[in-house]
Amino acid sequence: MAITTFWDVLPERARKAVRDTAATVMVQQGRFLMREHTRSAQVFVLLGGAVKVWVERGGETVILDVLGPGDLVGEIEAVDGGVRAANVEAITPVEALSLPAERLRAALDSCPGAVWAVAAVLAERLRDANVVRSGHCPDDPVARLASRLLRLSARFGTPVRGDGTVVPVPISQQDLGRWAGMGRRKVAQILAGERFAGGVAVARGVITVRSEAELRRLIDPPPG
Repeated sequence: MAITTFWDVLPERARKAVRDTAATVMVQQGRFLMREHTRSAQVFVLLGGAVKVWVERGGETVILDVLGPGDLVGEIEAVDGGVRAANVEAITPVEALSLPAERLRAALDSCPGAVWAVAAVLAERLRDANVVRSGHCPDDPVARLASRLLRLSARFGTPVRGDGTVVPVPISQQDLGRWAGMGRRKVAQILAGERFAGGVAVARGVITVRSEAELRRLIDPPPG
């Protein structure tokens, strides 16, 4: 599963324009970069660390995504000028470039084609949302959880010996459930089940994906 980040696809000329006009900020773990329903013109380019993007609906927390280095945060509000659509909370210490939306737009305008970096981000997130939706039709919580673990591995994973990847992001089983649309007990049941055996191990603060191929098979099993 490939992850397209804003910084990866942004042309170097536009990167320089962003750096020249942005401030570098440090955000402590547990602090918010933005809050839902507020208004702010700031956007962020994450340089290090991880954040979770979440909303509260009917008293329940729903995690929309977990973002990391290279990702752009606040792009929707930068485009439409509306209120914040979600909370963005640091789950590790975070380093980011912070700049007003109009300065980001000016940086993109200074480099022909740079706006496609934002389009690539939006397309990748839409594609990921479609993966989650497909896990609901028919309902397959195993596929949904596997897709979230693969996304974490692609964004934050560090390869280890053999066919394995370590994800050093402190995301709990409860938050995995909030991201995959199920309760913590269901996450624990799936992780302990036969279909996940040998594929992944979740310990406190560290996820080890032993076989990405096995997780991909859970999302899109071969016919027959």
